[in-house]
Amino acid sequence: MPAPERIPPGSLTAVELLDLLAKGELTVRGQVREASNAVLLCSVGYDGQEADCVYKPVAGERPLWDFPDGTLAQREVAAYEVSEATGWGLVPPTVLRDGPYGQGMVQLWIEGDPSASLLALVEEEEPAVGWKAVGPARIGEDRTALLVHADDVRLRRLAVLDAVINNGDRKGGHLLPAPDGRLYAIDHGVTFNVDDKLRTLLWGWAGEPLPEEALDTLTRLNASLAPGGPLMTRLAELLTPAEVTATRARVAALLTSARHPEPSGQWPAIPWPPV
Repeated sequence: MPAPERIPPGSLTAVELLDLLAKGELTVRGQVREASNAVLLCSVGYDGQEADCVYKPVAGERPLWDFPDGTLAQREVAAYEVSEATGWGLVPPTVLRDGPYGQGMVQLWIEGDPSASLLALVEEEEPAVGWKAVGPARIGEDRTALLVHADDVRLRRLAVLDAVINNGDRKGGHLLPAPDGRLYAIDHGVTFNVDDKLRTLLWGWAGEPLPEEALDTLTRLNASLAPGGPLMTRLAELLTPAEVTATRARVAALLTSARHPEPSGQWPAIPWPPV
């Protein structure tokens, strides 16, 4: 049997990539030991093609006090489904399937561009032009710096997506600028809580009017989340009824306010460590 062909980036359609991830044979190559849950680096091969991917088995999830046990993989897939419904393609192709260690999330591996800078700490009162201030961050024991992120349309879209999925852990290390200019976001296990859990580095637009593009996208999401809508139907397979209802309520609230959300003050607004 000939060796599988390693697929170059962008050579398969989204449907073909999902087929590869869902049906291919998973081979574990290594483990990300720094992760709080089990994260396995794998290759996946199917129909003569092969790609790198990440496999997070449900059996390797650590219990969380504010999320039901064994549900993080489903939340990762739900985040992908919402991302696809926006048309922004911010989350890599992601599926829920069986693997060597049981059911888990399998996501296409994205090789980030190490030269792309989207996050910085500056010891100035104001960030440079083209950057958005987030807030002071502690450096060492007695120094503070201003945490800033790039004023980038890709990040602004991600800020809207995070507000919709109620992302409780948007860190700098979860941003993957690709060499082709696209931005991908990963690690969406702590999302879709019914309570306000939004913690993110992307507060630079807090309180500002949402762009027209975002409002149009939210309007489409709202329609897709109506009873019987395609996104509502898909999310119902992955989340609880209360979580799906809360997701639609967040979309409706964003449309009503027409503004980026602001920190509630009832929950730490910025994840720590920020990366």
